[in-house]
Amino acid sequence: MAAVRRQRVVVPPPDGGWGWVIVGCCFMVTVCTRAVTRCISIFFVEFQADFGADYSATAWIHSLVDCTTMLCAPVGSLVGNRWSCRLAVMLGGLLSSCGLLLSSFSTSLVQLYVSMGVLTGLGFALSYTPAIAMVGCYFRQRRALAYGIAMSGSGIGTFVLAPAVQLLIELYSWRGALLVLSAFVANLCVCGALLQPITVQQEETEDMGEESCAEKQRCDISSRDAEVTMKLSKDSKDSLLSSAKLPPASSLPLPLSLGNPTPRLNRRRGLSSCFLSYKEYRFLLRSDFLGLAISFLFLASGCSLPFVYLVPYALSVGIRHQHAAFLMSILGVIDIVGNITFGWLTDRKCLKPHRLACYVFSVAMEGLCCLFTPLLRSFMLLVPFAFLYGYFDGAYVALIPVVTSDMVGSPNLSSALGVVYFLHAIPYLVSPPIGGWLVDVTGSYTATFFLSGAALLASALVLTTVAVICRCRRKLSGEH
Repeated sequence: MAAVRRQRVVVPPPDGGWGWVIVGCCFMVTVCTRAVTRCISIFFVEFQADFGADYSATAWIHSLVDCTTMLCAPVGSLVGNRWSCRLAVMLGGLLSSCGLLLSSFSTSLVQLYVSMGVLTGLGFALSYTPAIAMVGCYFRQRRALAYGIAMSGSGIGTFVLAPAVQLLIELYSWRGALLVLSAFVANLCVCGALLQPITVQQEETEDMGEESCAEKQRCDISSRDAEVTMKLSKDSKDSLLSSAKLPPASSLPLPLSLGNPTPRLNRRRGLSSCFLSYKEYRFLLRSDFLGLAISFLFLASGCSLPFVYLVPYALSVGIRHQHAAFLMSILGVIDIVGNITFGWLTDRKCLKPHRLACYVFSVAMEGLCCLFTPLLRSFMLLVPFAFLYGYFDGAYVALIPVVTSDMVGSPNLSSALGVVYFLHAIPYLVSPPIGGWLVDVTGSYTATFFLSGAALLASALVLTTVAVICRCRRKLSGEH
């Protein structure tokens, strides 16, 4: 029997085509997850009035949703890596929709903690990370722009959902509004069904001069970039990916096609899987990623507070409910502008090498906005805050996966994003209740917004320091 030689074929990301459908799906995923999470703050006053709870106890609902979403982000990466993004997103849509449905029948805050905080948050976690990782696998040259469009879903969703949720509460009470949101979030299942993987084709030839034929290798693009390099030898029994023989290569189209994302493992599955997991997470030992991780801890401690307390703060200074909800809409629509414009700008040749600096600048500007918030005590003064905070929030959100990808590389993007969003979990859990406790103790929102601003500025400072140290180290190593 003739020996088989297999040639390695490197397939670049298509930078378009079905990739734009993936961007659209990720856009809807961010609408159904991040925008819905932001709009939970509109229910804040309703929950307080219905259950007679204080600020700190009510804030646990929002913090549990955020915390569970980020804490379980590695679970979403794991399901996407080992099975498929389609399965992860559709399962997440089912869980989150059921969680909101059960929340509408809650009779206590504890039930809301479980149904909305844990169950809905787990569903969001399963959907969020795999959808984001897929965008990075379909794009290289226009990656920042693609992420800007995809991540703008949180802004557009906030702009549309904030007044809609307020209207639903007035018409059907908060229970009816949660029922409608439950049906809306079920659209995650539709998005998941559209998340098609990439099929990587690989040529196969025989030593005895027989006719060339082709082999089709399938991989899950949620865990690796479409630029896949497979190491196949003559005795390929230890290969992690299985193959299926196809007709001659001359009869196959050259462009990428779509296929089943599920990888098949060989007999040494346990050992190979452990080795693969080690390789997937070895970036955790890098000093620059550790610095990035610390900065994310500070970032997550401050970025969620304005979304939780902007509406209650506006109501406390005498602004009407509709105007307070409209502030969230302004913040959301300007968030879109930040997503897309920063994504487009940082894809330009002049700014592409300085993406990290652009990210640090946007985080620092958010921190300064929060420090000045207690001075703004009217609707007309809070509108500029919503503009500035929304713009820079959209900017840094769009750049998180880009900066992470630049630092760890595309093959590790899914695993790295799981770690990055996991780091947001504990700060998202504790910062809203701490902010509510500060309001209960001081009787004002000043300390809460100061805490948010200080945390965001600390995040920018830490990452700047790490970047300077790494650059100096590279220069010293280059001199020697």
